[in-house]
Amino acid sequence: MTADDDRRADDRVLIFDTTLRDGEQSPGIHLNTREKLEIAHQLTRLGVDVIEAGFPISSPGDFEGVRAIAGEVEGPVIAGLARANERDVTRAGDAVAPASRPRIHTFIATSDIHLTHKLRMNRAQVLAAAVDAVRLAKSMVDDVEFSCEDATRSDIGFVAEVVGAAIESGATTVNIPDTVGYTLPTEFQRFLVELYERCPGLRGVTLSVHCHNDLGLAVANSLAGMQVGARQVECCVNGIGERAGNASLEELAMVLRTRADAVGGLWCGIETTEITRSSRLVSRLSGYVVQPNKAVVGRNAFAHEAGIHQHGVLANPLTYEIMDATSVGLAQSSIVLGKHSGRHALVNALAELGYELDRSELDAVFARFKEVADRKGRISAADLEALMSDEMRAEMDGALRLDQMHFRGGSDERPVARVVIRDPDGAVHEAETAGDGPVDALMKAIDAAVGTTGTLLEYAVSAVTSGKDALGEARVVCEIDGRAFAGQSVSTDVLEASAIAYLRAVDASRHATQDEPVVAGGV
Repeated sequence: MTADDDRRADDRVLIFDTTLRDGEQSPGIHLNTREKLEIAHQLTRLGVDVIEAGFPISSPGDFEGVRAIAGEVEGPVIAGLARANERDVTRAGDAVAPASRPRIHTFIATSDIHLTHKLRMNRAQVLAAAVDAVRLAKSMVDDVEFSCEDATRSDIGFVAEVVGAAIESGATTVNIPDTVGYTLPTEFQRFLVELYERCPGLRGVTLSVHCHNDLGLAVANSLAGMQVGARQVECCVNGIGERAGNASLEELAMVLRTRADAVGGLWCGIETTEITRSSRLVSRLSGYVVQPNKAVVGRNAFAHEAGIHQHGVLANPLTYEIMDATSVGLAQSSIVLGKHSGRHALVNALAELGYELDRSELDAVFARFKEVADRKGRISAADLEALMSDEMRAEMDGALRLDQMHFRGGSDERPVARVVIRDPDGAVHEAETAGDGPVDALMKAIDAAVGTTGTLLEYAVSAVTSGKDALGEARVVCEIDGRAFAGQSVSTDVLEASAIAYLRAVDASRHATQDEPVVAGGV
């Protein structure tokens, strides 16, 4: 990256993170308020400019999550998403009201396919709805963002008309999304250049781009937009999001850092050494595993197996590494705790990792730390991060708890599992079932105990760190009542981690039934 003195303010690209809104709309992801707050605090450490904290109208839980973030997280702009109608905008305004820098982000589709088949509105009605929504939002907050959903498949003349009207009504940021990941970089640039020509007022506000990854072009399209004038880019940690996901925050940040010479001086304020921690936190809390060969944050991103590569890297890392692993936060932490470590040592270690706990939270984490340390011996920074993420899951109000788990079986005996589960009211539920394997038996026992029927869609177990005594991290995605739910847990016992992960997915389905979303979707 160029030296700070060489950076021009006009070349700064604002990072609009939508991990907690578009990212959480990924199938199976259900974050509680504590988890959302932890991610929001980490995004602040990462240096994002805007946190889109959620879609307040979608459910009471989402409203409370946005409002909690608005009231607690300082630094970034806190945005809430709203469709272009009075109810949505008012709800978003109420949710972000506690923030010192609130934003309402309102949107409406502009493509004929959406107008005809989804909105059932004509262009005049869409234009009027956009104007009314922006005016209402402007009466509640100074910072209003307006988006044309499915802009890249819309008639550019109509987009220009709607954008111009939104700007005249008070929009300070205009977002042009490639909602279905359809456009190509050169097409996107031509679209934006023509939009500037047709709508001169666009040069007086911030142009934003929001690109989806359906054809694997989200980062390329976002960069193409920046190169013709966009100064806000909307993205998610690990590139999560609906369908194939969004533009990856870490990839965009490292493109600007690594290829500063080729991007015309564009830069952003991301603290890149916080990238790896952000990626791991979002992965653990969302239940979405990062693929090994994922750019920047995949476990193989800085690994070299081929002999010729290893020789070159040993001679000079620049032979095969265009980025320094430490620049994305992969430097090994010196934190190592053991079973004899006390509260003070744990508090210091957690503070070094960015966690601040109150007394009750510390009591719970310390008890879990001692339990794991007795089994494992040495606790590393990665172990602590995994334990903290797991505790956030465990603290969810109204959650089912696994009190006991028993298992018997062998090579010549069909596995049988017995579970004892306690519900939020203190009632105990027990069941014992056989299965094709120990995990299958455990999951069937949980279903029998709590009265659900889940179909396992994905199941994965991985080690948090190296070594035979490493914490095992289990992740499941299951289908319950036609919807996907994810669960995750860590333990030194992978069967225990698997059982708790599945129970958390089941629990998420129960809460989703009680707190059914009003609407999903967005730009």
